[in-house]
Amino acid sequence: MTNQERFMQIFREKITREGADKLLDFLVKSDFFTAPASTRYHLACEGGLLQHSLNVYDCLVDILNRPRMKELYGIEYSDESIAIAALLHDLCKVNFYKTSFRNVKDETGKWVSAPYYTIEDTLPYGHGEKSVYIISGFMRLTRDEAFAIRYHMGFSGTEETNNVGRALEMFPLAFAVCCADMEAAFLMEGKPAGASNA
Repeated sequence: MTNQERFMQIFREKITREGADKLLDFLVKSDFFTAPASTRYHLACEGGLLQHSLNVYDCLVDILNRPRMKELYGIEYSDESIAIAALLHDLCKVNFYKTSFRNVKDETGKWVSAPYYTIEDTLPYGHGEKSVYIISGFMRLTRDEAFAIRYHMGFSGTEETNNVGRALEMFPLAFAVCCADMEAAFLMEGKPAGASNA
C-alpha cells in the first residue's frame, strides 16, 4: 500500500463528519501528497508532508494507547479526533513550498543546476492557526482538535510561551500531538538512532 492509499484509507474510515469529503477533495487537488515536509530539515523531499502526517498519526496512536494515558490520566479520544489532529496538523504546508534551482558543483567539480525547495506563502496566517483555518473552511473542529492542531509545535514555535503552556495543560490532545510531532520529526525522520550530534 502506498502512503497516499494508506492516508486515504485512514481518512475515509476515521473522519466521517460533515464536510470531510470536501476537505479530502481539496487535498487531492492540492500538492499535499507530493509536497515536502520542510525546505531542508525533516523530510525535505517529494511526499515528505504526507509521510510526516502518517508518522505523526502512528506516534499519536501509540502515545494515546499507553495504559497510563487512559488508566492514570483518564485521557481518551475518538478515532476520528486522533485522525483529524494527526493527519491534518500541517495543512498549513499545502501549496506552500515551491521548487527552485541553483547552481552547484557536482562530484566532478562541474557546475550543474540543482533543485531545492523555497517557501511561497500566499496565505501568511501563521503555522498551527493556518491549519485550523484551512480545515475550518470545510468542516467543524472540536475545541480539543482545534487546540491540538494550533499548538502542535509546542514551545518550539513563535507563540507566547504562557499561551503554549496553558494550552498543553488544558487540552491533553494538544500535548499528545506535540509529543507525536516531535517524535516523528526528531526520531523517525531525523538522524538515524544512535547517531552522534558531533
